[in-house]
Amino acid sequence: MNPSSANSADPVELRQRVERLEILNAVAREVHSSLELKEVLQVVLASAVRWMRAQSGSVCMVNPTTGFLEVEAVLGLPSEAAAMRLKVGEGITGWVARAGQPACVGDVLTDRRYVAVHPGVRSELAVPLRVMGQVRGVINVDANTENAFSPADVELLSELAAIAAPAIANTWFYEQSRLKARLFESLVHVGQIINNTISVDDALQGITREARSLLKAKMCSLTMLDETREWLELRAHSGAGATYVSKPRLSVADSFLGIVIRRQKPMQLENVQSSARYQNASLARREGLASLLSVPLMYGGRPTGTLNLYTGEPHTFSDEEVRVLSAYAELSALALEKARLYDRIVSVEEELRESERLSALGLLAAEIAHEIRNPLTVMKMLHHSLALDFPVGDPRRTDVRIMGEKMDHLNRIVDQVLDFARSTEPQVVDVDVNQLLDDLGLLTRHKLRAHDIQLFRRLQSDLPRVAGDPTQLEQAFLNLTLNAVEAMPRGGKLSVRSRALRAKGSTQASRPTHVAIRFRDTGVGMTEERRSRAFSSMLSTTKAKGTGLGLAIVARVVEQHHGFVRVWSTLGEGTTFLVVLPVER
Repeated sequence: MNPSSANSADPVELRQRVERLEILNAVAREVHSSLELKEVLQVVLASAVRWMRAQSGSVCMVNPTTGFLEVEAVLGLPSEAAAMRLKVGEGITGWVARAGQPACVGDVLTDRRYVAVHPGVRSELAVPLRVMGQVRGVINVDANTENAFSPADVELLSELAAIAAPAIANTWFYEQSRLKARLFESLVHVGQIINNTISVDDALQGITREARSLLKAKMCSLTMLDETREWLELRAHSGAGATYVSKPRLSVADSFLGIVIRRQKPMQLENVQSSARYQNASLARREGLASLLSVPLMYGGRPTGTLNLYTGEPHTFSDEEVRVLSAYAELSALALEKARLYDRIVSVEEELRESERLSALGLLAAEIAHEIRNPLTVMKMLHHSLALDFPVGDPRRTDVRIMGEKMDHLNRIVDQVLDFARSTEPQVVDVDVNQLLDDLGLLTRHKLRAHDIQLFRRLQSDLPRVAGDPTQLEQAFLNLTLNAVEAMPRGGKLSVRSRALRAKGSTQASRPTHVAIRFRDTGVGMTEERRSRAFSSMLSTTKAKGTGLGLAIVARVVEQHHGFVRVWSTLGEGTTFLVVLPVER
C-alpha cells in the first residue's frame, strides 16, 4: 500500500481492520495456550459467537472412524444438541463439510438443507475447518434474526477457523503422544505384573484391568479355549457384573467370539444389545454393555483365546484402539506361556528333588548295609569256629543248619542292597558350568523369591569346561542352593561365583587346571561340630530340620568327578561352600 492510498483510506474501514486484527491476535494467543481439544474449540466458538453478535453456535468435527460429524463444542443451544450426529452432506453443516466452502443463510426456514436444532434460529453462518489441508470440521454460529451475518462476518469467521486449525492439529499430536506414553507406561506396568506374578490368573487379571483403564472401557474380559478347543471359558475380567461372570461357556462354532477364533483377526460390534451376531444380547442389556472389540490371543501361530473390550455407549473402535488391545493380547499370550514354563520348572524341580531323595535313600541303604555286614561277618566267623556238629537226629543240628542258612541269606541281601545302591559312574561329557548355574538360577528363582533371598552371580565369562556328568553336577549345585535356603529362614543373600584356577606358580597365560564354584550365604551358619561333620555319615546328622543327606550327596558327586569340596562357616554370619573340579581331560 503506497502513502497516497493509505491517506485516502476510509477511517471507518481502517478502524474495522485494526479491530479485526486485534480480535484475531487475541484469539490466537488464547487458543495456543491450551493443548486440550475441547478447550481450544470452546475458546474459538465463544470468540466467534461474541464477535459475530450471534445467539448460539457449535463446532462439529468429523469422526475419522465413523465418518459422522459430531458436536465437540456448543454454546447457547439445548443440551440434546451435543448428542447430534450428522452425515457429511446432511444439513447446512454437512453441506459445508462436503463442499469445503462457507455457507451464509439469511433465513434457514427457506433453506431445504437446514436441520432444526433450536426453534428460535433464523440465520446461520457456517465455515469449514481445515486441518492439515483437509476439511476436518465446521464452525457454526446462529442468530435469532434474519440476515444477521454480513460478508465481513464470513471473512472474519473464516480467519478464526484458519487460526484455530494449527492449534487443533497441536492438540491431536499432543493427544496421540499422550496416548502412546500411557500405552507404553501401561505395557511396562503389565510386563512388571507378569514378571513379578507367579499365578497366571493374577497376571491375566492385571492385563484386563490395565486394558480397561487405558481405553476407558466399561468392562474387559479374557476367554481361553479348553482342551477340546471347542469351548471358550472365562479366565479373567475387570468391571464385569455377576450376570456376565456366571454366564455359560461359549461354543467356538456358534458364538461371535468363536468367529474371532476361527478368523484369527480382531472384530467389533457397534451394539451387542441389538446385533444378531452376539449370542447374549439380553445379558448385554442387563449389564449395560454396548460396543465390543474382540482380538484373538495367538501363540505359536494358533489361537488360544480372546481379549474382549466392552463400552457402555455405542462406539466404533479406531485403528489405534485395535492396535492397543492387540498389544495387550500379545502380553496375555506371553503370560500364559510364562505360566506353562513355570509349571514345567516346578515339575523339573520336583523331579530333581525326587532324584535327590532316591539318591539319598540309596546312600542311606548302603550305609545301613555296611553297618549290618560288619556284625554279620563276626557272627558267621563265630558260628563256624564253634564247630557245632550235633549227632544226627538231635534237633539242635537242624537249628544250627537253619542259623547258617539265615546268615547266608542276610549276607546275600546285604550284597543286593550294596549292588543296588552302588553309585553309577558319571556319564562324562564336556560341561559348561556357567550354563548349569544359569539353568539353576532359572530353576530356583521362584523359591528364592518366596523366601526373600536375593541371588547375586559373578560368573567368569571365559570359564573352561569341565569333564563331568551334567545331571549329577546340577544335582550337587541344587543341593547347595537348597541348603542355603534352609540356612536363611528369614531371607538373606546368596552369592554364586565361578572362576578358573591355575597351577601354583604358573603364569596367567598358562592353561587353567581346575574350576572353582563358590556358594556363599548370609544364613545362620554352623557350629564347629556341624561343620566338621557336614559331609560325613548321614545316620549321625545333627540338622534340626531336613534329612542331612543333601551335603553327603554333594560330597559323593564331587568325589566321583575327582574334585573336592570345602566348607567355611561362622555361627550367625553365614556359610561358604567351595567346589573345585578338574577341567576337561
